[in-house]
Amino acid sequence: MNRKFIPLSVPNLKGKELEYVAHAIETEWVSTGGPYVTDFEVKIAEYVKCKGAVSCQNGTSGIHIALIVCGVTMIDEVIVPTLTFIAAVNPVKYIGAEPVFMDCDDSLTMDVNKLRDFCETECIFVDGRLINKISDKHIKALIVVHVFGNMADMESIIAIANKYNLIVIEDATEAIGTFYLEGKYKGKHAGTIGDIGIYSFNGNKIMTTGGGGMIVSDNEELLVRAKHLTTQAKSDELFYTHDEIGYNYRMTNLQAALGLAQLEQIEDFIKVKKDNYDFYKNKFQGMPGLRILDFKDSIRPNHWFYALYVDKGYALNRDQIIKYLASKKIQSRPIWGLISDQKPYEGNQTYKIEKARTYLEKIINIPCSTNLDREEAEYIIDCLKQPEVV
Repeated sequence: MNRKFIPLSVPNLKGKELEYVAHAIETEWVSTGGPYVTDFEVKIAEYVKCKGAVSCQNGTSGIHIALIVCGVTMIDEVIVPTLTFIAAVNPVKYIGAEPVFMDCDDSLTMDVNKLRDFCETECIFVDGRLINKISDKHIKALIVVHVFGNMADMESIIAIANKYNLIVIEDATEAIGTFYLEGKYKGKHAGTIGDIGIYSFNGNKIMTTGGGGMIVSDNEELLVRAKHLTTQAKSDELFYTHDEIGYNYRMTNLQAALGLAQLEQIEDFIKVKKDNYDFYKNKFQGMPGLRILDFKDSIRPNHWFYALYVDKGYALNRDQIIKYLASKKIQSRPIWGLISDQKPYEGNQTYKIEKARTYLEKIINIPCSTNLDREEAEYIIDCLKQPEVV
């Protein structure tokens, strides 16, 4: 049988994408000007229930701008997770600040107990500033990442941040559509609980604009400045007067047209993601050495990526499974290499990085596209039931 390739995560463009993009082309609004950009910003803010949104070119640029508008500078430090995609941390270096790396918990998000311990034992709080005992630098902010559509413990994180006067930047690039079902933040979406949040619409995300992102906040001053900076910081558009260094980060009208069509379908996408996740989870139950990691019961996750945990009871290790699945035309991938181990961050401070190292060796992402059909999912399960060394 000549089976087709099953990709890890690809776009689903079966809504009004062509109609909206064609309209943008017909009206010749294809660049960063045009009504679709503003409309998309408004609709995203309505969907996640926050005061406003500012479009940007990708999640990375969104985090870059978030750090700037929150006042983080080159003399500061920022607490970040080590287990995430490197784009969540690189913007800290863009502005000349330094990251301090934190471990993950079993949800793959930041370990709040270690975060609390670090602030209590490795720092001193003086005149409203958290000072790192080792570097003697002011820790001004933390970036929390909602990994794979799961959600970090925001109640604990906000409590710690309030105690130590830390700015909270939410990297919700993988978590649009995820929100709390209970607790203090019941009904609040990922990205809308901290000072500022960022979404990504990269090609592999649950909804896509090809490349693009969105900055959201309930702080209107931060949003105004974010829009100013993402549009080259023009204080007078007619006479091209610029009052500070700005960036060419605004989303294009074509991207926004695509995004609006995707947003119309996001709840359907989430339902498909959940159905496929439940199917995988049930099929892996009782299969020695393999299990799908849970999402938290306290949230409605978007189920963006599925994390397959490979234990010693399975016949193949992580790398062997990836190679074996590739031989069966099934794309999979390991979780990211720890950022604190990467060459640009070799000298940066880490704090008790233990659990992240365990998950690094054990996690594989398997196909999770919203157009993954049941026959393909069955085939993936069947292949993993009878693994072969390649």
